[in-house]
Amino acid sequence: MAQQENSVLMSWVAAILRFSRTPRFYALRYRLLALVLVPLLLLCGTVILLATKWSSNYTYEQLFARVHADLQVSAENFERLQEDAKRELLSLANSAVLANTLATGSAPDVIALLEQQQEQAGFDFLRAWSEDGRQLLTPTGWSEAWLHQSPTSEQILSSASASELPAGVVGIEVYQPEDWQLVSGLDASRIVLPLVPTARAVPTRRVEEERAMLIRTLQRVVDMQGRRIAVLEGGILLNRNFDFVDRIRDLVYGPGSLMRGSRGTVTLFIDDVRISTNVPSMDDTRALGTRVSREVFDAVLTRGEQWVDRAFVVNDWYISAYRPILDVSAQRVGMLYAGYLEAPLRSELLTAIAVLSVLVIAGSLLAGVAAIQGARSIFTPIETMTSVVRATAAGEHRRIGRISQGSEIGELATQFDSMLDALDSNRQQIEQDAAMLEDKVQHRTAELERQNKKLQNSIDLLQQTRLQLANAEKLAALGELTAGVAHEINNPTAVILGNMDVLVADLGEGCEQVQTEIDLIFEQVFRIRSITDRLLQYSRADQPHTALSDEYQPVPDQPKRVPVGLPSIVEDSLTVLAHELDGRRIIVTQDHRASLAAMIDRQELQQVLVNLFGNAIQAIGEGGQISIHTCDAAADLVSIEVRDSGCGISPADLPRVFDPFFTSGKASGTGLGLSVSYGIVRRFGGDIQVRSELGAGSAFELVLPGVGNVT
Repeated sequence: MAQQENSVLMSWVAAILRFSRTPRFYALRYRLLALVLVPLLLLCGTVILLATKWSSNYTYEQLFARVHADLQVSAENFERLQEDAKRELLSLANSAVLANTLATGSAPDVIALLEQQQEQAGFDFLRAWSEDGRQLLTPTGWSEAWLHQSPTSEQILSSASASELPAGVVGIEVYQPEDWQLVSGLDASRIVLPLVPTARAVPTRRVEEERAMLIRTLQRVVDMQGRRIAVLEGGILLNRNFDFVDRIRDLVYGPGSLMRGSRGTVTLFIDDVRISTNVPSMDDTRALGTRVSREVFDAVLTRGEQWVDRAFVVNDWYISAYRPILDVSAQRVGMLYAGYLEAPLRSELLTAIAVLSVLVIAGSLLAGVAAIQGARSIFTPIETMTSVVRATAAGEHRRIGRISQGSEIGELATQFDSMLDALDSNRQQIEQDAAMLEDKVQHRTAELERQNKKLQNSIDLLQQTRLQLANAEKLAALGELTAGVAHEINNPTAVILGNMDVLVADLGEGCEQVQTEIDLIFEQVFRIRSITDRLLQYSRADQPHTALSDEYQPVPDQPKRVPVGLPSIVEDSLTVLAHELDGRRIIVTQDHRASLAAMIDRQELQQVLVNLFGNAIQAIGEGGQISIHTCDAAADLVSIEVRDSGCGISPADLPRVFDPFFTSGKASGTGLGLSVSYGIVRRFGGDIQVRSELGAGSAFELVLPGVGNVT
């Protein structure tokens, strides 16, 4: 509440400060109003703020003190419940009836006595154990079993004599499902609770609460001679123990203890889950399975502190107090809560503050109206002058005229009218000069646009010239390189052919086992010669290079066109690179759906495919995949697509992949492969396109003329 009122006052002050920085504030009218109204507004806001802050702080201090006392009463009743359980068990352990019944050895009689005392004392279970805790008394006699291990059971079993623990032991314990399922009298319908999604709670993946919180008490039983003969174990289940929380609520928040509309509540928690409560949920049932807010969880269960403050409980705000519940091992296993609904109390507080605020504001308004009415006679001449100024700014021809009040204001009005007349004369002259200036600017602008256009044409011509020079240099270098490479390659190929003839002659009939490899060597050597011949043709300076142009330019030597079957040429090209594919563990998949053959020179198509496959291998590196797909592209056209899973090509490099000598940073070649391949495909009337995404691989598509017959 105090924060809200403080924000309102600050907004008033900020508005006044913003207005004081505007030009209008410096007018006489607003200065006079400010001298009267600003102190009045500040006084009004200060009174409301102080009254709100004091009343809010005092009221909430009283509310927090009240709920803290309520929590103390609830905690005392909780401890009293434990002491009552221990006292009831002690009374039974010291009774002669129990000692005599145990002495007779009649198990049914002892069980009947325990059941009677369990109902009278309000225990959920009451059992008799052997003095070492290893046998449980059942209607059929003593049976092998183990007393649940905890500090209380260890304390009672380790005592040397009954005099060491005259009142027995009692404490809070939490049983897991595997523990309470062994205890007759503990019903899963009372223990298991589905968790209800709760606003502001700590996130959790659990869907239900399966643990049981118990008040567990133990007491030794001795006979008349002081010998230990048994151990009694009693327990009160706190899950869904509505009698306990309702009794404390009725005690602490009885009729007339709270304001009308408010309600008191008491809750027991396991960790942050409500297991016994009278806090209502949205449907007015007990809010079992709902959870406490994160801030309360951190303070009480994480840091072990008491929490006394406003808290969001299930679906509304309560004046709340929490304290941790410690088990027999001094571990924080739950919380005890007491609190009451805040809304009715807050509503009453707001109503009182609102009434006070209305009274203060009404008084301030009356005082402000009186001050404004008294000063209106002073503001009239100023308002007249202001209206003339605004009309003049809007282009109207108005004058102030004669003002009867005050000689100073009248003189000011006369001088202002004279100034307006001079201003009109100057404005007319300025408009004439501006018209002349605009004509000159338009003329100069048109001239400047013509000059800019000429300059742009010159720049474009210069850029085209630079590109042509760069291409000419590249072609000259390409000519020297290809001529030298072709010359140097022809010599070793001649040596290879000669030695292969000698090898075949020497082997004689023994070469039949490697005849396929020998034929492949001869075929590839002749293919090398064919490639060098085409390189020499490509290097001629007087011939156009189709790899550098999108238009097909015929060369003197017409290409040899034959129908080439796509599956066979793909398989032959892969055979050349089979060793490298196997070495790099690259998988090749083929999908041949083309019904036409390609009209092209077989060796040149194989050169293009080997180049594309080799580029794909370099892009993949190790352990990737190459996909080859053939199909009919359109009427009399076939398509070959080579897709790899490699590194891809950057968008900046993609338009230049077919330029001579262009290589990416990762490539190890000369940059001629794709340029030569592009020239071959275009020379046969086809086209080659590339699609690539950096990091996702590349796809090259060849589109070639097709024919029905296959070779």
